[in-house]
Amino acid sequence: MTGRARACRDRGSAALELVVLAPVILMLIGVVIAAGRTSSAQSAIEAAARDAARQASIAPDYAAAQADGQASALAALNSDGLACNPLSVNVHAGAFLTTTAGQPGLVWATVSCTVPLSDLWVPGLPGSRTMTATFYSPLDEFRER
Repeated sequence: MTGRARACRDRGSAALELVVLAPVILMLIGVVIAAGRTSSAQSAIEAAARDAARQASIAPDYAAAQADGQASALAALNSDGLACNPLSVNVHAGAFLTTTAGQPGLVWATVSCTVPLSDLWVPGLPGSRTMTATFYSPLDEFRER
């Protein structure tokens, strides 16, 4: 078989290879985007939990700790541009009520967020992923409660 006959037989094979490989490449790109989205969302949720616990621990009383922790978590998530649906922020500030001055106490915040992934259209990928982060912050032993 001559080189010319072989070239005629291979005509169109590049287009066929592209048709076969294009969906695989697009799915890989979608998986990489999903991994990046979940990674950045997890970082934002951890930062929101840290901010909420810290703000709650420096509040003057239990009610202010609850309100300040909630507001701080929402502000942190909004500044990171993370759209959670649903979003749950729980501030556990019982140490304000159960410990007296001179005793250590802990305040913690748990932030739970469901991040949408359905807009990526990758087969086998869940439509959303729920991520949770908890952060603890100590109360000052010598502050008035």
